[in-house]
Amino acid sequence: MEHNNRQGKNSSGRADSKKRKDIPMKDKKPVKREKDRSAYKVERITALKDHQGKKKEIAGALKDSLNNITNQDTKRPSSSGDDGLVRLNKYIANSGICSRREADELIRAGVVTVNGKVVTELGTKVSRSDKVQYDNQTIRNERHVYVLLNKPKGYITTTDDPFDRKTVMALVSDACKERIYPVGRLDRNTTGLLMLTNDGDLAKKLTHPKHNVRKVYHVELDKALSKSDMMKIAEGVELDDGIARVDDIAYEEGASKREVGIELHLGKNRIVRRIFESLGYEVVKLDRVIFAGLTKKDLPRGRWRFLTEQELNYLRMLR
Repeated sequence: MEHNNRQGKNSSGRADSKKRKDIPMKDKKPVKREKDRSAYKVERITALKDHQGKKKEIAGALKDSLNNITNQDTKRPSSSGDDGLVRLNKYIANSGICSRREADELIRAGVVTVNGKVVTELGTKVSRSDKVQYDNQTIRNERHVYVLLNKPKGYITTTDDPFDRKTVMALVSDACKERIYPVGRLDRNTTGLLMLTNDGDLAKKLTHPKHNVRKVYHVELDKALSKSDMMKIAEGVELDDGIARVDDIAYEEGASKREVGIELHLGKNRIVRRIFESLGYEVVKLDRVIFAGLTKKDLPRGRWRFLTEQELNYLRMLR
């Protein structure tokens, strides 16, 4: 019986197997997997088409953006070209007359004309061929020039003098064709560093007290400076126009106590001489040895040189 049962099971098993083999292929489960695979392929193809469509859309947008940038660059006037436009305030400042902010004030006041017409609108642009005038004088837009002079004694710091005295302009007459102007002042008997330029913005920056432009003077007095008077100067001296404060003061190393070095950033007229005069001293010699980080090294008295690019970068970073 057990044998027959095993045979029955085997027979039954083989019969079941035959029955499964007789089932048509379309009724088998793999058909469902094929349907799933087909649907998956359709989804992938659709997704791929969508992705390609998005790529084309993005590529088109980038191309349009690039074309817009190119067109803008083509239409934008070049500041270095002969036909380039420049803002009127910059045009005026480049001539050395004043800073851009001051030029804006002149434009608002209606004292600037372009091709014979008064211009009061800020942001107006002009070309090199336009005729710009201020105070009936034609303004010329020129390249910026920066000259450092070691001023000798006997020259006044001005562009001209009604009394026909010697001016610093005679010392730099062969420096450039552009019209340059002194930055600040050194009185007639003061020697040392003096900068000249036609860059109105930088000139304004170097002369305004808020920028704390460093100036160092070598001073020779008619008598020895006492320690107590030096302390008074260091603490601040009362003058007619307010308290004059210095940044530092010290005796010159290796010299007599008649010679001192003084550092300050005040730009008041004759400030160093007035400080010592207020305490009963007379300044015999006054020499500016440092101005805004610039020095007299390798620059003989009465000679000038152009500023280096490194020096200009330093001056532009001053705050």
